[in-house]
Amino acid sequence: MRAWQISAFGIDSLEFVERPTPAPGPGEVLVGVRAVSYNFRDLLMIKGFYNPKLALPRIPCSDGAGEVVAVGAGVTAFKPGDRVAGIFMQNWQDGPLTAARMKGALGGDIDGMLADYVVLKETGLVCIPDHLSFQEAATLPCAAVTAWNALSAGDVKPGSTVLIQGTGGVSIFALQFAKLRGARVIGTSSSHEKLERAAEMGLDAGHNYRDDPDWERWAMEQTGGEGVDLVVEVGGMGTLGRSLRAIRPGGTIVQVGVLTGAAEMFPIPLILHKVAHIQGIYVGSRRDFIEMNRAITLAELRPVGEEFHWTQAREVLERMEEGSHFGKLVLTVA
Repeated sequence: MRAWQISAFGIDSLEFVERPTPAPGPGEVLVGVRAVSYNFRDLLMIKGFYNPKLALPRIPCSDGAGEVVAVGAGVTAFKPGDRVAGIFMQNWQDGPLTAARMKGALGGDIDGMLADYVVLKETGLVCIPDHLSFQEAATLPCAAVTAWNALSAGDVKPGSTVLIQGTGGVSIFALQFAKLRGARVIGTSSSHEKLERAAEMGLDAGHNYRDDPDWERWAMEQTGGEGVDLVVEVGGMGTLGRSLRAIRPGGTIVQVGVLTGAAEMFPIPLILHKVAHIQGIYVGSRRDFIEMNRAITLAELRPVGEEFHWTQAREVLERMEEGSHFGKLVLTVA
């Protein structure tokens, strides 16, 4: 089989290699990978920032979709020809996250999806919605499940106001899922063009933070001084203070990303004054993925992204680093 592997840290050190094609053992499934999508975690992993002690070599990427080629003894849930995607954490089937369920993350603890064949446990796969291409389905395991659980944590209802930051994978999925729930969605970006694209997808109001960095004031104006119900917080310490100023009293911030460094001291007084709920989101379980896929199927929702060939793996990582993309970055595996 062919694969990209992290042989040493750095985008330029990502290496295209030949490895023996694996065979499925008992309870395992051999998948012919057809598409893979990048998450910011993959960029950090490849550069050595996510886990400097990562055992190398390692095949990166948690997100991929493909077709079942063969099954091992005892497998009953899948058969050759089934269209599937891997789950982010191979040991998290259901219920709350535990230390044991956290182990086995694709592209980190174990080899990931950036290969033309992978072997995964039967319990580490889900069927993908029939109306989606492999490229569209490859965007789901991390960003979509994260956004799905973020809205659940915020108890988003019809009439709720949700604020998204930027137009990356999680934020665009949060926009799509929030509109399915009947919410009003406002968002920030550094690009007028991206805000226009998001508006075509249902964004109710947009704010360019390059023109005016005080987007928390804008968010308060958009809600008549009340504040938003939920912020899908992807920035980290660089934006958390503004998010706290943007929520209503008793509002929720779901922390899903760490794209920025500290811009101010940790705003403990704001947490107290806003009686804020801050919830960390670390993707979700296999059951979460299955339930999300049901909603995607019923709504015939289609993920949004940009497609490339997997021979461009390094160049697409550089595009992610620039932050010039909209939605997900997807690699077609040939």
